[in-house]
Amino acid sequence: KGTQSHIVEKAAVWSCNALPQDITCLAADRMLIFASYDNILHAFARNKEVVHTYGGHKARIHLLQPFGDHVISVDVDNILIVWNIQSEEKYLQVDFDKATFAVSAVLHPSTYLNKILLGSEQGSLQLWNIRSNKLLYSFPGWHLAVTTLEQAPAVDVVAVGLVSGHIIVHNIKFDETLMKFQQDWGPITAISFRTDGHPVMAAGSPVGHIALWDLEEKKLMCQMQDAHSTAIAGMSFVPGEPLLITNGADNAIRVWIFDGPGGTGRILRSRMGHSAPPTKIRYHGQNGEQILSAGQDGTLQSFSTVHEKFNKSLGRGSINKKKSKKKGLKLDTMVLPPITVFASEVAHQSDWDNIVACHQGYITCTTWNYQKSSMGAHKLRPEEFSKHKPIDIHATAVDITSCGNFAVIGLSTGQVDVYNMQSGIHRGLYGKERAHEGAIRGVAVDGLNQLVITAGSEGLIKFWKFKTKDLIYSTELPSSPSGLLLHRDSGILGIAFDDFSINALDIETRKIVRTFSGHHGRINDMTFSPDGRWLITSSMDCTIKTWDLPSGCLIDCFLVDSAAVSLTMSPTGDFLASTHVDDLGIYLWSNRSLYSLVSLRPLPADYEPSVVTCPSTCPVQDVDVAGDEETCDEMIEYVSPEQLGEQLVTLSSLPESRWKNLLSLDIIKKKNKPREPPKVPKSAPFFIPTVPGLIPRYIAPEEGNDTQSKVVNLGVLAQKSDFYIQLEEALSTNEYTAPLRLLKSLGPSNIEIELRGLAPEGGGSMEVMLSFLRMIEMMLIKKYNFELAQAYLALFLKLHLKILSSEPDLLEAVSRLSVQLEETWIHLRTLFSQSLCVLTYVKSALL
Repeated sequence: KGTQSHIVEKAAVWSCNALPQDITCLAADRMLIFASYDNILHAFARNKEVVHTYGGHKARIHLLQPFGDHVISVDVDNILIVWNIQSEEKYLQVDFDKATFAVSAVLHPSTYLNKILLGSEQGSLQLWNIRSNKLLYSFPGWHLAVTTLEQAPAVDVVAVGLVSGHIIVHNIKFDETLMKFQQDWGPITAISFRTDGHPVMAAGSPVGHIALWDLEEKKLMCQMQDAHSTAIAGMSFVPGEPLLITNGADNAIRVWIFDGPGGTGRILRSRMGHSAPPTKIRYHGQNGEQILSAGQDGTLQSFSTVHEKFNKSLGRGSINKKKSKKKGLKLDTMVLPPITVFASEVAHQSDWDNIVACHQGYITCTTWNYQKSSMGAHKLRPEEFSKHKPIDIHATAVDITSCGNFAVIGLSTGQVDVYNMQSGIHRGLYGKERAHEGAIRGVAVDGLNQLVITAGSEGLIKFWKFKTKDLIYSTELPSSPSGLLLHRDSGILGIAFDDFSINALDIETRKIVRTFSGHHGRINDMTFSPDGRWLITSSMDCTIKTWDLPSGCLIDCFLVDSAAVSLTMSPTGDFLASTHVDDLGIYLWSNRSLYSLVSLRPLPADYEPSVVTCPSTCPVQDVDVAGDEETCDEMIEYVSPEQLGEQLVTLSSLPESRWKNLLSLDIIKKKNKPREPPKVPKSAPFFIPTVPGLIPRYIAPEEGNDTQSKVVNLGVLAQKSDFYIQLEEALSTNEYTAPLRLLKSLGPSNIEIELRGLAPEGGGSMEVMLSFLRMIEMMLIKKYNFELAQAYLALFLKLHLKILSSEPDLLEAVSRLSVQLEETWIHLRTLFSQSLCVLTYVKSALL
């Protein structure tokens, strides 16, 4: 079971060793990067490989401080350990009492040799010499928990952030407070100082705001509200430059530049993902480079598979964009619920909105503009609900026509509406009042805007004319559908059901052509390969399965740790993208069948899928290379047999030059006859003599005496060839495979020589000629090498017609051949005539 090779494999984005759990603490010095998870600390070199591992803590590490040749770590049990980086040994361990001094911040003051400053939840500070393990001084503090410590550009000066929102700029040499600030947004989460000549201090807050303080004037200079939508986790001014780097729990990192009036910063660069797990992803366009993603955080974002610099956010959905901007993120009561399903098209995206999205429990669908990276101008909802918004009715399914002009939206009431994308005007609905009795579970429009297919929860699927909105066809499904997906190029409709089965329906014949079962949980999403041959499904049973539509078989299956919520395959077929439960990332899986030999055989019924870890930024280490090699060895290239079936007339695979010119050899020899005899060169080179034929063979050296006789040996002229000998043997064995194989290996001239030699005047006999005719008869009975039998027999008749007519045994054999040929030709002629008749009709008929 381990030899089955997966069609998809993890696609690595960047080379680095991944840690087995989420990183909880991060720090760096000039050589190494330190990262911890739980109670284990690792050191990375060159951002790639783990070079050191430090295991000694019994609780989760929450503070890290690199310190020259050592690194300091503090866990939640209040144990401080100083590690020797190279030897990975403990240099010092200090246990603090949680009741009196719970360590909450660590700092190495600049120019303070072998000393560290510790802040506590009780508010006091302690200065320790870790070389001598001595407490040098204890600061009484401000009776408020210390949240952060930061070294100021001036020596001996430290900024202390408190849980009350106070920032104390303190001189630790004289234990004096130089200045004190307070912000109203809660505890101080991060502090940083500008070092490019401007005396400015920045402080972060738990609500995402940044305050900038002027240290000369000792006052608030400006505020950067909503710098992040969640708490500021860290911030740092770039040394000597007006650049501030911040990151937060909203899964974003931003670079701010301070080059404008008023001292406030603007975003120079940013990288961000979803702050809550994505719910729906779809490739946008046909180049396979952008993935649209909607998340539980209410945002719609575009991620590039080429480079992160091409990522962009289309923002959050809002009922009234202008009012939302005035209120800000925190007080915004007009934010729309998260997007549950959306559809996009690239046609006319430069002219008007090209994305339509349904929101959770909301009747109004929103439009989005990809090029402007913002929410669109239109809100799409039925006219009867324009003044009031019902609570129990919401949009459930949406699709956009391939031309980008219309959006088809299905509601939970069973109503299906059509809207114009350019104007947002309602263009009608399907059915008199509603299309289905139950909620709409899926809508799809074909590639030519001829058909609209809708599926309802009551178990019906209906086909409608797109323009006239008339019902064409309705059929009952075996179970209640949970989702629809149409592959427009092939006209195959994938239907997922509530009983965890999948059907493939051909919209041309309107019949179910494939049925797949095997999932043991709700089917979350489906995606087709670009050529329409594969249907890939994900389920709550944590499996991702690939179904081969032509064969109707499961050809790939693997398990993931967390169930895949949404799937989408690249239009170019190179990547499969997936999002998972409680996971912020979008994972890329590469299509291994594009660049290596992969078995596409059906999986056995008892196949147990293996658990595959999701792709990460590390090189793929857990690929079963041995399993792949075994699979490749098993996949022997298919060799076609000489004859597929006994009832079929089979031709040989020889080129035409080997048999088609057998009757024209006389003409060819006349054309190739030299105009003048060849001139012998003065010094002819030495060549090893070879036997004439297509396959070069050397003549065996002559044995015996070297004396040459001038008397011609007639026995040499009458020497029998290999073909002649094998025909003689076949008279007794009645096995003609060997002489036929030999004849197939010869060229046209040699074939003529061999057939001439069968006649008595050429050194042959009547028995050998009869044996040759029996060989042809065997070929006609077995119906293989059909064209060779015709060519060999034609040349034989041309050479020996007089002898054949005078010998009764040969004449009888030729008569039997004539009857067999006639029967075969009548059958073939009928088939050729039928085929030619159909071709002529197709070419000439007005279809």
